Amino acid sequence: MKTAMQSIKEMVDVNTVVGDAVETNDGTVIIPISQVACGFAAGGGEYDVHANGNSSELPFAGGSGAGVSVKPVGFLVVRMNDVRLLSTNGNPLAERMVDLAPQVMDKIEAIMQKRSRPHDDQPQRVL
Repeated sequence: MKTAMQSIKEMVDVNTVVGDAVETNDGTVIIPISQVACGFAAGGGEYDVHANGNSSELPFAGGSGAGVSVKPVGFLVVRMNDVRLLSTNGNPLAERMVDLAPQVMDKIEAIMQKRSRPHDDQPQRVL
């Protein structure tokens, strides 16, 4: 069991989840991201079987099994001033909205700041 667990630990490391980065000619870095799941089961038992009637030891039976699943989730694309997660499955419209959210927030913040500043042509109120 210890050997099997050690083998699974070696298979499922951080390099399996976050793959090796690939750099393109224009400087873009692409990093594959995967979902990794593993499972392990073991069992056994002793059975009372008397073949000749004088057996003092019980026979033993056991077994174990393991499984590893690696499922690609997407690619992390890093450009000069931009980082995006391109999903292998999902809703492209929702992903685009998430990508645009920081730009929309910047525009809303700029509008709010513009409205909160007093205009030079209007007299300021003194309380």
